This record gives sequence, structure tokens and C-alpha cells, in this order.
Amino acid sequence: MRNLLVLFTVLLVAAAGAAAESTAILTPTEVSALQLPDVRITSVKHHEASADSDPPRVAYLDVDGVIGKAIRFEILLPDEWNGRFAMGGGGGMVGSVQNGIRRSVHEGYATSGTDTGHTSRGTDGSWALDDMVALVNFGHVAIHRTAEVSKAVIRAYYGKQPEKSYFVGCSRGGGQAMMEAQRYPEDFDGIVGGAPAFNWTGFAALGIHIAQALYPDPDNMTKTVIDQEDLDHLAAEIIKQTDEQDGLKDGIIGDPLGAKFDLAKVPGLTDEQRKAIQALYDGPKNKDGQIYPGFPIGPEGGRGGWFEWQVGPIPGDLVNLGFGFSTNVFKYFVFQDPDWDYSTYNLDNWEEDTHLAGTVLDSVDPDLDAFKSRGGKLILWHGWADAALPAQATIDYYEQVLARDSEAMDYARLFMIPGCYHCGGGPGVSWVDWLAEIVKWVEQGKAPDQIIATKRADDGSIVERPLFPWPASARYDGDGDPHDADNFLRVDP
Repeated sequence: MRNLLVLFTVLLVAAAGAAAESTAILTPTEVSALQLPDVRITSVKHHEASADSDPPRVAYLDVDGVIGKAIRFEILLPDEWNGRFAMGGGGGMVGSVQNGIRRSVHEGYATSGTDTGHTSRGTDGSWALDDMVALVNFGHVAIHRTAEVSKAVIRAYYGKQPEKSYFVGCSRGGGQAMMEAQRYPEDFDGIVGGAPAFNWTGFAALGIHIAQALYPDPDNMTKTVIDQEDLDHLAAEIIKQTDEQDGLKDGIIGDPLGAKFDLAKVPGLTDEQRKAIQALYDGPKNKDGQIYPGFPIGPEGGRGGWFEWQVGPIPGDLVNLGFGFSTNVFKYFVFQDPDWDYSTYNLDNWEEDTHLAGTVLDSVDPDLDAFKSRGGKLILWHGWADAALPAQATIDYYEQVLARDSEAMDYARLFMIPGCYHCGGGPGVSWVDWLAEIVKWVEQGKAPDQIIATKRADDGSIVERPLFPWPASARYDGDGDPHDADNFLRVDP
């Protein structure tokens, strides 16, 4: 029943947008000839609707172009427009035109994405070598300029501005979301940032801290102190110790911060391995104190980031994604030195060394006054079992926002998802239509006091769990179907 209600709500939101349906006033040829300052349209193609595709595809115009010398973009303009603009974020180092909500065009949204001004793949950061313009574009300028150009093209094509504008991203896209709220608060009415990579210099320090513990010899990267078999064993032992502490035996740690776990009781690990595992949990410190949080228990059985070894071949012989991102940040964003050696780096120098790069890359400012004053709404979310970026960092940022502004929950809310990997997946229940949620908050004034996440079980049935705004959490009430969200209680600290 609840799924039907959720679907009905989504349909109501879509219907509200349909009332604002517009007819294009330009032909594709006229779009190709658009003259915008410092913008070059490179391709315009119309795609016909297809009722036979799964899911059905609407008719839309696909506009490609370049801003300045290097910022490539794509804008999708549906024939039947709902009056809204929704931009999607990218992942990793981006490096190709990416839009995490590209399919929103089939819901009537005009939508766009960008490569953030460079071409690359994987964890490669060499594009930033001796190119500060590329780094600044990647850091924050490309998203802002693409948003402005997208709105200009939308205005030209439909003859009016978008009624509301949204940004939705995860990982790098989550960091882009936070950068927009902090640095360019006028760009979007509603913003969603998931598992955000928002503090690049901080998580790079975490990565170097872990690399030094797991790969102390840079000349011997073929063997790690902990391999995947060790991590899988550790994950199973953690579940044995903690699974039922949240009131439900389901393979999910409901409250990683409150769970009682003793690494010393995990059999089959050497002292060297325990020390290395503890390094992941502790995070990096230096003479000034904690630099960045470590990981909570829970991501050990995940994939990606720091919790998967020997995933190659990765360009540059990088042993895993966590190692790749952190070393590339220092090599190309901080030191501009491809030969920089992670194994000898002293984190006592971290703040001074990374300051300049941080002014371009990091979106850590808890001052959201400008976004608040223009009526903007921000949703942040993070999976507790994220193996790439520690969930605690997002909590720490959000609590700084709350500490600074006692009214912050009126415009900014954080949702933590138990058992959710990086940007989704995992044993937890983690699928949410975040675009629909932010639209309801912005346009209907319905603050998200509870969000229902879903997933499809192996038998095809739908599993539901409620998500509550941090610091509240959900706990099974001890009775009824644990797949039904109604059987969970809100727990406030």
C-alpha cells in the first residue's frame, strides 16, 4: 500500500509539471545557430519518442557544445517540457560529459551535464598538471557556467526561463552539489548531494594515511597487508558481533556509531593486519589533531574505494581506487609533481601544502546564509557502508551547519542510510527518487520528515525502510514484517 502512495505522490508531482508544458519556439537549425557569449554549439539532434522502449522514451532535442576552450556540455530539451531544469552531477575525476539524472528528460525535465573542462578516465589527474584553469573548472567553475548556459539555451528554445531549477549528484556530484549551495547559491532552487566528495584535500590525506599503512614499500605494490579475503572475513565477523544490536538480524548495521565491536576478538588476523585495519577506522592525524575522519564499521564487505584490493588493471598500475584518487590529488592538484612519493610524506605539513588546492576544490564552508535567503533547499545523504568516502565526514559537515544556524533544518537535511554502499547498492535498502523528494520540498513546502527507501528482494518483492533526518534514525519495533516501513520507529538521540 505504501508503495502505491509513494507512486501516487510522484505522479502528482509529474502532473503538476505537465501543467507547465511548453512548445519550443525554435527549430533545431535555429538552435544550432544560437549566438551565446563564449559558447559554441557543436551538435543538435532530435530524438523521436519510442513507446516500445523500456522504459518508454520521450521526444527530445540533444544539444552539445563547448563553453570557453574546454568545458563540454550536453543539454536535453524534451518536446513536452514540465517547466523545470534539472542538472546532474558527475563522478570521480569526471573527464567525460556526465549527467547522473540524464533520464529525467523522460519525465519532462530539461536536463544537462558537463565534463567539467577536461578529458580523462579512472583516477587519472594528470590533466591538471601545469593547468590551473583546468583545475579551477573542475573545482567549481564548470558546473556554474554549464548551469548558466543551460538556462540560456532553455530560455531561447522555450521562450521562457525554467520555473524551478534543481541539481542532483552523488560522489563527485555530491561535492558539486555542496559547492553550488555554498559558492553559487543563485543557480538552483533545490540541491541534492549524495555521498559527497566535498573535501578533496581531507580525503586525500586519509588515502595517504591508509596507503602508508597498507603499502609501506612503493617498490612492491603486488602484495597488500590486507587482501580481499581478509576483508570479507572481517566483514563476516563484524556482522556476527553487531547484527542484532539494532533489534533486527538482517545483515545490516543500523547504527555503526553506537554498535559495540571488538577488533581484538576477530580471529585469524595478524598484529600487522589489525594495525592496518585500525588505520582505516582511525583516519589521519598530525601534530594539529584529526585531519579527516576514518571509516565506521560496515564498509568492509563493500566494493570500491579502499575496501577492494587488486581491482586492476587500472591505468598507471594503481592498486585500487582509493590509492589512485589520493595519490593523484597530491601529485597533480597539490604538488604538480608526477614523481611525488606517497610513502615518505609527512602529514604534519598537510595544511600548508594543500591550502591553495583546497581553495579551489573543497566545499567545506558551513555558511549557507545566501542559499537560505533565496529560499533554497538542500538534501544531503550518505550510506553508512560507503567504502569510498567515510560517512562521518558528511555528518561532521552537517553538524557544523546546525551549530552555526539553529534554523538550518528548515532548509538543509541529512539522511543516513544503513547498509548502503557508495552512491547505492549494498545489503541496505537505499533506492530513493531524490529528484522527486527535492521537488516536493521546494514546490509544495513538504519538508522531508520521513523518506521511504526501497529495494527489490531476490524473490522480486519490495523491501521498504524509512529514513529520518539526522540525527534521528529508524529502529525495528520488534513486531510485524521487517520489509514494511510501517514497522519501524523513529529514534531521536
